[in-house]
Amino acid sequence: MIFVTGGAGYIGSHTCVELLNAGHEVTVFDNFCNSQREALARVARITGKSVTVIEGDIRDGVALRDALAQCQPQAVIHFAGLKAVGESVEQPLRYYDNNVHGTLTLLQAMAHAGIKTLVFSSSATVYGDPQYLPLTEDHPLSATNPYGRSKLVIEDMLRDLYRSDPTWRMGILRYFNPVGAHASGLIGEDPQGIPNNLLPFVAQVAVGRRPYLNVWGNDYDTPDGTGVRDYIHVVDLALGHLKALERLQKQPECRAINLGTGVGYSVLDMVQAFEKASGKPVPYQVASRRAGDIASCYADPLLAQALLGWRAERDLAAMCSDAWRWQNGNPKGYASD
Repeated sequence: MIFVTGGAGYIGSHTCVELLNAGHEVTVFDNFCNSQREALARVARITGKSVTVIEGDIRDGVALRDALAQCQPQAVIHFAGLKAVGESVEQPLRYYDNNVHGTLTLLQAMAHAGIKTLVFSSSATVYGDPQYLPLTEDHPLSATNPYGRSKLVIEDMLRDLYRSDPTWRMGILRYFNPVGAHASGLIGEDPQGIPNNLLPFVAQVAVGRRPYLNVWGNDYDTPDGTGVRDYIHVVDLALGHLKALERLQKQPECRAINLGTGVGYSVLDMVQAFEKASGKPVPYQVASRRAGDIASCYADPLLAQALLGWRAERDLAAMCSDAWRWQNGNPKGYASD
């Protein structure tokens, strides 16, 4: 049994599919503040297997202890968290409360239950403004926004916990930029309100839900002036969690590992690729830079290949075509039902 916090969310739901396909039983703990129950119903349609769902908030220690006692998992995968850079700049206390306080409460509940295996969703934002590229796991850590700082505080908590008790088994997975959707088109990214991430915004423009894309800055030191990021297919990312679980079964450790492709694409690269995949125009206008954004960020993924036997398999064309299949079939996301 694997206990998945935030399992109804974008990355969580795709990981539930891969966990079920690999033969694991899954319990999802989610407060549905930024996700839909329908995602888990569709996970069941894809896999032919259901997940146990417990509605609760990771800041609620009593609810967490009860849930862990009820399902007695072998491991926890921790996705639950707020994740928008711009929003974190506007609402920093909300991010520290949910992400940091929530994770502290989860760790206390796990310790109480004697469960010491955790895979944690971290982020490439913990590298701050890169001193060099590609980013290796030993790059100095910092952050340029409260979202990134919340992830860095959590990483430090996990490292401190491991130093105090080396029987813990903790994988810290530093995601780059998850995009795409399940090939079935049944589950995908369904942001509430205005999307904070590039590809769902591009997809909503292509499907006619929004008139144009805002490109936040075209004066960065990049080939075309727009921000460059390492985009990774969400299914590749999900499979990385299974590989991390396999490694943690072998030995106690607390280690950070990048999950990325090692290739950077600009905003305009992504627009052109999505236009090709969808056959639809994606009009855009240039706006001023957003607070907390950086010019370029892409991974050195070699450690994941060496330690986990994992590497990203799906290319940019697959990322865009799968995202379009999801968006075109679900123009209003899960609310299309």
